[in-house]
Amino acid sequence: MSKVATNSSTRVSLRAGTLGAAQAWLDCYEGRSCVVFEVQDNDNNHGALSPTDSETLECAANAALARRIPLVGYMASSGADVDSGIAATVGWGRLAKAVVQCSGQVPIIFCATGPAVSGPALLLGLADIAITTEASYAFVTGPRMVAQFTGEVISNETLGGAAQLARRSGVSAFMVQDQAAAAHLVSTLLNLLPANADELPPHRDTLDPAKRPTPELRDLLPTSALGSYDVRDVARTVADENDLLEYKADWATNLVCAFATVAGRPVGILANQPQSLAGTLDIACSQKGARFVSFCDAFNLPLITFVDTSGFQPGKDLEWRGIIRHGAQLAFAYARATVPRINVTLRKSYGGAYIVMDSRPMGNDIALAWPSAEIAVMGARGAVGILHRQATPKERQDLENNYEKRYLNPYIAAERGSIDAVIDPAQTRIEIAAALEILESKREALPHRRHDNTPL
Repeated sequence: MSKVATNSSTRVSLRAGTLGAAQAWLDCYEGRSCVVFEVQDNDNNHGALSPTDSETLECAANAALARRIPLVGYMASSGADVDSGIAATVGWGRLAKAVVQCSGQVPIIFCATGPAVSGPALLLGLADIAITTEASYAFVTGPRMVAQFTGEVISNETLGGAAQLARRSGVSAFMVQDQAAAAHLVSTLLNLLPANADELPPHRDTLDPAKRPTPELRDLLPTSALGSYDVRDVARTVADENDLLEYKADWATNLVCAFATVAGRPVGILANQPQSLAGTLDIACSQKGARFVSFCDAFNLPLITFVDTSGFQPGKDLEWRGIIRHGAQLAFAYARATVPRINVTLRKSYGGAYIVMDSRPMGNDIALAWPSAEIAVMGARGAVGILHRQATPKERQDLENNYEKRYLNPYIAAERGSIDAVIDPAQTRIEIAAALEILESKREALPHRRHDNTPL
């Protein structure tokens, strides 16, 4: 397996005298210091982690926390070394604890470059950002155990290949071609993030003016209220040089999450995607959004939320699988976030979905809306169907038209203080950039407590 593609002259080895599948060192990615470890899937033991290997990785995690710099890992491991017995399991437990202690303190980015089985697979779950290469696969229990317990014969790729991790389980935040591409992506991410939770993200130089108008957004929304469009066009238009780095792009596609910069300031963007499930919220997108919001809040990235959703997706299966708990995760993440938060309602924002998508009651700092915005308990058809069930079709149409005029516009919300301003779509980037500048000095006093209790 090839070595990680960084400048070898910047490396300072950690535990250089130890032998095994794991190596660790201090490194620098385009000026950003970090601690890096690598587990190699060699011919002798396929990257099985011995007690010594776990100690090396634990040392890397402790070094990252002590130096307050990011922890980056490249893993290709078949799991704990069976020949080492319980000592290998103990070593992995100590490693996992060290990684958890880094959580929320320094960014944790792990890359699967080959197999990641059992313990190493769980390390991907502990990472802030997990990157997978096309040749990688990860699972807690492999095909042999699946066949033994269920009778189903399945391949590594079908069970936990990179495509499955990106599209089905949501483990992978980014899927890339190979290890060199993973190293390049790590460098990109580190240049968007601070070294630790006590620093602000680095300001990036850009030739894209903060006061660039966005007239193309005036014609983006379809004429029909039920029409679809790609909300990423909004995000790209607002971002510097139309550049987005989309997070978990293939999983829970009804919610877009992405890193970007606006006027040189790194931000996290969330947006309902009308092209997928009509932008409704379900379990997967609630988990995806909550994790992304929590990460951005931990590392001081302002949040920009573009809203166009008619509500939570209905269904018996979703209710039984716990959409109450998972929907609460998204609300919880937004409500506890202390970073600058800007909300822009593009079209629909109804009911419970209005609340959890960083509404004013949830504590956003700036709430904007396009003239096309509809902010209400529900749409006109649903409201009339509940309030006037006995009405004739003609009466229902008249009632729906009246409801739309009275309630489905942003000016009512603005009158009540739920919206700060109704803006021309052409001013969207200008308004967001100005808000980010104003909110740059925002600081919130946090309550003294050990930790909150996320609705997992």
